[in-house]
Amino acid sequence: MEEYAKTLKLAAFLLEYPDNNWWKEFPEYRAAVNELQSDQSKTIFEEIFAHAEQMGHKEFEDQYVRVFDFSQNTNLYLTTHDRTDFGKQSNEMHVYKNLFLSNGFDTDKELPDYLPALLELCAAVEPKAALNILSTIKSKLELLRDRFIEAKLIYAFLMDIVLTQLAVLEVSA
Repeated sequence: MEEYAKTLKLAAFLLEYPDNNWWKEFPEYRAAVNELQSDQSKTIFEEIFAHAEQMGHKEFEDQYVRVFDFSQNTNLYLTTHDRTDFGKQSNEMHVYKNLFLSNGFDTDKELPDYLPALLELCAAVEPKAALNILSTIKSKLELLRDRFIEAKLIYAFLMDIVLTQLAVLEVSA
């Protein structure tokens, strides 16, 4: 698996809801950090995994719900950031759905604008397709990163890693 795919898969995992299955997979994903070549990415991932582990199951889950489910500003459903124009939101949803379908995938458990699902998709496709997907959602990633920074959330560093992978893919294209 290429570096961008490993990195995006780890980012997707850390943005998913931390249910019991997530915690069961936690050691495997944490160990996968050692497979990365980028020392900077390794450090950030290690800090986020340590943060989750230090908080513990209940507190980390509560934080996740507050940050992602109860906040309009930091919601992981990318079309919800501009709810004033439902026509635009519908069109964006269609674009996200087509990103999955045009790459031979579909979303059966999540809406197609769910960021972890989009990152999983990027990790599963060739670099050129991943670049196309990340380029499509770049402005949303930047918006989320800015909102995470404003809220002083560790997830800002995760968005930096994803945006760095986009830049790497752009250079290699």
